[in-house]
Amino acid sequence: MTPHRGVLVLILGILGLVGCGIITSIPAWVIGSGDLKAMDAGTMDPSGRSLTNAGRICGMIATILAIVAVVIVGVLIALGVTIPLFQRH
Repeated sequence: MTPHRGVLVLILGILGLVGCGIITSIPAWVIGSGDLKAMDAGTMDPSGRSLTNAGRICGMIATILAIVAVVIVGVLIALGVTIPLFQRH
C-alpha cells in the first residue's frame, strides 16, 4: 500500500487559491482525483482521504475561478473596455 499524498494535494490546492492559479490548481485536482480512486481501490493509505479531498476541492475552485477571470478579461478586451491608467492623453 502506497502512502497518501494528502498534504501535497492540499498545499497545491491552497496555492492555487492564493495566487499561483492554474499552475498548481490543475495538478491538485488531477492528483487528488487519482489518489482518491487509488484509496477506493485499496492501493493507497486511506488515512489522508480528507486532506486529499480538501485539496482536490480547492484545486477545482481555483481552476474554475481562473477560467472565469480569463473569460471576463477576454470579454472586456473584446468590448474595448480600457483602464484609465493605460489611456493615452
